[in-house]
Amino acid sequence: MAKITRKPVPRKAAVPQKKAKAAIAKPARKPAPAKKSLKATKPWTPAEIHEVFSRFRKANPEPKGELEHVNPFTLLVAVVLSAQATDAGVNKATRALFEIADTPQKMLDLGEERLREYIKTIGLYRTKAKNVIALSAKVLSDFGGEVPRTRAEIESLPGAGRKTANVVLNMAFGEHTMAVDTHVFRVGNRTGLAPGKTPLEVELGLEKVIPAEFMLHAHHWLILHGRYTCLARKPRCEVCLINDLCRWPEKTV
Repeated sequence: MAKITRKPVPRKAAVPQKKAKAAIAKPARKPAPAKKSLKATKPWTPAEIHEVFSRFRKANPEPKGELEHVNPFTLLVAVVLSAQATDAGVNKATRALFEIADTPQKMLDLGEERLREYIKTIGLYRTKAKNVIALSAKVLSDFGGEVPRTRAEIESLPGAGRKTANVVLNMAFGEHTMAVDTHVFRVGNRTGLAPGKTPLEVELGLEKVIPAEFMLHAHHWLILHGRYTCLARKPRCEVCLINDLCRWPEKTV
């Protein structure tokens, strides 16, 4: 039998590793366009801002803060207690408290331990009780028992920050201040009225654009709007007074 011989099949030359990668590499994707920030939206015009606050004024001519108080001192105490707490929760605790301690001297006479019993349903009540007693002493020693009327002086009191000072100056003394809480911060950013990364940025932005004729009540209108309409999770755009002007790209109307 004749011997069958087969020619060896030539092997394909190995592709250099770098070239192989280049051959199978996919085209680079274009980067996704960045989401537009509120600062990139169409700016509000002075006429639109005037219209917004005219609507708020028409719907609620004399808005009131929801923290219950009987004088500037009890307002100061209530605002200090409201940090990281709801107004309703603070009111529940202070109704009985303010019946017996509505002045700095009476609060000192009550003492920290007894004060804690009145406010123990409020978050951080131990620290807050300590601050209230300390600020009562400072109001007596440094300000003659009267709540001071400048932002710097109020901020010098234990437990009182810029927001506290702005609330007291506005509600007790009629100053045109803008207190930025979580609701005002959200509304200022979401609507595009005054975008900002910090409460101070939003505060200064709102003060810059809101006409003076509305400033006395502006922070109350914005707080109430954020609390009952422009909610954090499910904003009620369908009943919003300013839904046609709002710059929020995700509004549902």
